[in-house]
Amino acid sequence: MESSTRPPSRSPSPSPSAKAAPPAQEERKPAAAAPGPPGLTPVFKRARDTTDKVVALTFDADMTADEGPRAAAGEHFDNPELIALLRLLKVHTTVFMTGRWAEQYPSQARSIGTDPLFEVANHSYSHYAFTPRCYGLPVVRKADMRAEVERADASIRRTGALNVVPYFRFPGGCYDDAALRTLAAERMTAVQWDVVSGDAFATDADAVAKQVLDGVKPGSLIVMHCTRSAAPVTADAVRQVVPELRERGYRFVKVSDLMGQKRPSVEAGGTGSG
Repeated sequence: MESSTRPPSRSPSPSPSAKAAPPAQEERKPAAAAPGPPGLTPVFKRARDTTDKVVALTFDADMTADEGPRAAAGEHFDNPELIALLRLLKVHTTVFMTGRWAEQYPSQARSIGTDPLFEVANHSYSHYAFTPRCYGLPVVRKADMRAEVERADASIRRTGALNVVPYFRFPGGCYDDAALRTLAAERMTAVQWDVVSGDAFATDADAVAKQVLDGVKPGSLIVMHCTRSAAPVTADAVRQVVPELRERGYRFVKVSDLMGQKRPSVEAGGTGSG
């Protein structure tokens, strides 16, 4: 999902270098979710049972299928400054990437997806909604849901990204049982969040930082964005959030590490800020 609520009008084979990856990286498998109800993939929102001060900071790299002309005209759906900041601060991060974003910024997708600090997860190809009435987003037909997931995965891997995990974030955070069945068939876990940063279309970095800091608890999963046009103050908010949470004793982990803290729960449907 692109966790932003931007309306639509604003609307695979691994690379050869994969064989040269260090054995430890090749052998490490992302945490697998516990099975959900028959036919439904589990939905992970937070490591609820942990008392460890761990938190997952996640970013949605959003771009919808119809935004190519806007990118060609100079609109920036990427945020290299934010990625550089996360590297400088050494923050382990999970990036949920749309296939269209990976196609628009292949070198950045490859750089993120080969950096040990990051892991890359699926945010659909088009960033169209998997349920009706999801923040005005166009709706993917049920018959096309698997193609959306598979096309995004192929687009991401085609860039040369290696650290790709079998997790999916629904555009807008909207899902129902039909959507969860689609992910179950793809053997992917749905990943939501329990802390909404409010960075989508925000102009006040202090307010975004405060919303995150007020909401975090042990095992929290924070949703933010790495798209300059839709979330212009995110980097400034991160500059406040990361040192403050570290001062409180928190450490930042990827979703795959946070997921090892507890069994995910399954819910029939949902909406969010994605």
